[in-house]
Amino acid sequence: MKDVQNSIDHRGIAIQNVGIRDVHMPLQIKTKEGNYQQVLGNISFTISLPMEYKGTHMSRFQEILNKWTSSPIAEGEMSEILGEALDRLQAEAASLHIEFKYFVDRIAPVSKRHSVLDVDCFFDGYLKRGEDLQFILGVKVPYTSLCPCSKEISDYGAHNQRGIMDVRVRFDSDCDCILIEDLVLLMEQQASCQIYPLLKREDEKFVTEKAYDNPKFVEDILRDGVLALRKLPGLAWFALECDNFESIHNHSAYARHEENVK
Repeated sequence: MKDVQNSIDHRGIAIQNVGIRDVHMPLQIKTKEGNYQQVLGNISFTISLPMEYKGTHMSRFQEILNKWTSSPIAEGEMSEILGEALDRLQAEAASLHIEFKYFVDRIAPVSKRHSVLDVDCFFDGYLKRGEDLQFILGVKVPYTSLCPCSKEISDYGAHNQRGIMDVRVRFDSDCDCILIEDLVLLMEQQASCQIYPLLKREDEKFVTEKAYDNPKFVEDILRDGVLALRKLPGLAWFALECDNFESIHNHSAYARHEENVK
């Protein structure tokens, strides 16, 4: 049959990204304990298309991905996937973005009740022919903040709120990437208090008082997060966003910082 995709296009426009997106597939992510957690991935997979070609072969993206539904996915595996895309689709660059919900263990601070905290995560990979993989790990970490100003001016109490840290990190090519569990814990420690899915009354007392004793503006949380990230060995770049979902306003308090570490 005639291969229409490989026919010549005369409009002179190279496409930077073409492929498939919103592909939902079961995947495995390595855990801190050395096991694997089954997740549902939402995948975007693209290549660059030279101006000479009318189209790409969309079915090949799915064929490449199908082999990884029962195998663990991390930085090295993403490099393999993207390398195969460059070869099979005769592309100069390929991109792979995988979003998934990951669960980390949580133990309540006093009752020691066990639960799991859901964290939105993503792997982002970009590979250009002849170059090293560019890999970014992203996590969205929930946290509690308590307003220092409210605590200072009030006769009793202080308003607090839940927030989200959007953390994105890229490490040097010769350095192992931080594990999801460790990155989540590191960032939680920069807030007024952690988030726990399961709390008994004695736990609720503990986290309420801990947040009260550790008040932080969104700027404080961001700056403490920046200082913590700078200490990670092998870190090349990071971006950090903090959103406090205000409890006494109909808006969020927001702060963002990005930098190249080396």
